[in-house]
Amino acid sequence: MRNISGKWPILAVILFGLFVVFGPYSDSKVSARDKNIYKEIKTFNEVLDMVQKNYVEEIDSSVLIQGAINGMIKSLDPHSSFMTPELYKELEVETQGRFGGIGIEITILKDVLTVVSPIEDTPAFKAGVKPGDSIVKIDGKSTKDITIMEAVKKLRGPKDTKVTITILRENMAQPRDITLTRAVIQVKSVRAKAFDDHIGYIRIASFHERTADDLRKALTDVAEKTKPMKGLVLDLRNDPGGLLTQAIEVSDMFLKSGVIVSTRGRTKKMETKATARDSGDKEVNAPIVVLVNEGTASAAEIVAGALQDNGRALIVGTQTFGKASVQTVIPLEDGSALKLTTARYYTPNGRSIQAEGIKPDIIVKPVRPSEEPESLMGERLREKDLKGHIKPAKEEGAHPDENKNGDSRETTDLVKDNQLKAAIDILKSWDIMKKNLAK
Repeated sequence: MRNISGKWPILAVILFGLFVVFGPYSDSKVSARDKNIYKEIKTFNEVLDMVQKNYVEEIDSSVLIQGAINGMIKSLDPHSSFMTPELYKELEVETQGRFGGIGIEITILKDVLTVVSPIEDTPAFKAGVKPGDSIVKIDGKSTKDITIMEAVKKLRGPKDTKVTITILRENMAQPRDITLTRAVIQVKSVRAKAFDDHIGYIRIASFHERTADDLRKALTDVAEKTKPMKGLVLDLRNDPGGLLTQAIEVSDMFLKSGVIVSTRGRTKKMETKATARDSGDKEVNAPIVVLVNEGTASAAEIVAGALQDNGRALIVGTQTFGKASVQTVIPLEDGSALKLTTARYYTPNGRSIQAEGIKPDIIVKPVRPSEEPESLMGERLREKDLKGHIKPAKEEGAHPDENKNGDSRETTDLVKDNQLKAAIDILKSWDIMKKNLAK
């Protein structure tokens, strides 16, 4: 379906913007400056020995070593982490789009466990959990110093079991306990709707194993209902990302040629390039408007960037999250794994959007619903807000490629959703704009 240059086997997943590649990884080269590491290892061994022999209580050495590894990896960036065998299994579950839990995407913001977004039609969503909520306790235990993967493990569990989260929200006088009944969270990746005037609408909530297949079916259905389709709205708002392979496949559905995405790191193994191919069976030849916002991250940004740089779509909304780093999952002998940031990804024109995001062609800010407290409509979380985030790659210089080129919403949504209305209005006037430009 497309060509990916390089030898790296690519399979990726997002746990709120954690853009992950699974595969073997090794590098035998040791630089001169790294030779001093052996002195530091000697010091580490001395400290470990002292703690084992002299600490007030006997401590399992494996606990000490895992703690040291966690501290080391945590010091790198927000997306690198060490995973025990149990946590590694949790990450693998994430790729399937179906798991037992409460339905929220989380991150660590200023050392506090923070809700990025509740997933639609899940226990957390129905209970009123909001983006930006701080989770200060899980089942009465403080979340101070908790990792994302540890929090995920605590929040997930069998269907019909309960978990209590204690949240703190801006302008909330005191923390509030919310008891949630876990459910099977089956993320509905693709939803579709047909609007009047031959306008189609596709929402992609995340990118998991079935996204591309679901999208093909949705496009076929919408194309039939809107025949002839005069325009398509591709809604990627609040899409935290997902599988890299699916992001590439989705982009390829709308592109006849051109680069989709490339990656570059310190090693040749991380130099890859995915390109589109003209299969002759593109479902959509009509104009496309892509809706984005601050919650559009990672794999979703890849799709938006690919369509923008190839001139295939108009990007409308607000600036995206800015997650453009690649994490390689390296399985270890004991069943644990290391998730390590190993590369940045670049849009077709060679742009690194890390900590910057994709700027829309047309900025349309959301109108605050009258029933929504103003405090909840403030500045949203972005990659640049995360402690220790990878810096933009501007200083490295760009390396442009040669080619520069059924959400079942009611009609009242157009009244509530000014961004969607703007996208539809743009598509309705597309032919008029083309005629004026041709004069």
